Amino acid sequence: MSENKTKATDQSVEAFLNAVEHPVRRENALEVMQLMRKVTGVEPRMWGATMIGFGHYHYKYDSGREGDCFIIGLSPRKANLTLYIMPGYQDLSAFLDRLGKHTTGKCCLYINKLADIDMAVLEELLVYAWQDMKRKYPN
Repeated sequence: MSENKTKATDQSVEAFLNAVEHPVRRENALEVMQLMRKVTGVEPRMWGATMIGFGHYHYKYDSGREGDCFIIGLSPRKANLTLYIMPGYQDLSAFLDRLGKHTTGKCCLYINKLADIDMAVLEELLVYAWQDMKRKYPN
């Protein structure tokens, strides 16, 4: 079985963010990072070369594949700010309908700029995602 590529590293979160070229993306990432820090009560850590994660959990699939990942996280990508906060395939329309301009993937929320969204709703969503994952993976 192949080894997971995304692992916690000792790379500096601050150095990574300071190297983000797009000034709005950099500032938005810093703001969301501070909000995640507030919601989680833990310090961010780099996972792989481009993802900032908060907390961690261990998973094991029926196939036998297992690994570790962060509970919630973000990455300032070239196209958008990617937030890894979508807990599985749940219906999160109660949050997303009020959030503002965004798109989603399986477990990702994509935001072009924070000015497009309601930050209070984002905070509610972060709290929900963090607590939901902590319930599913209590260790």
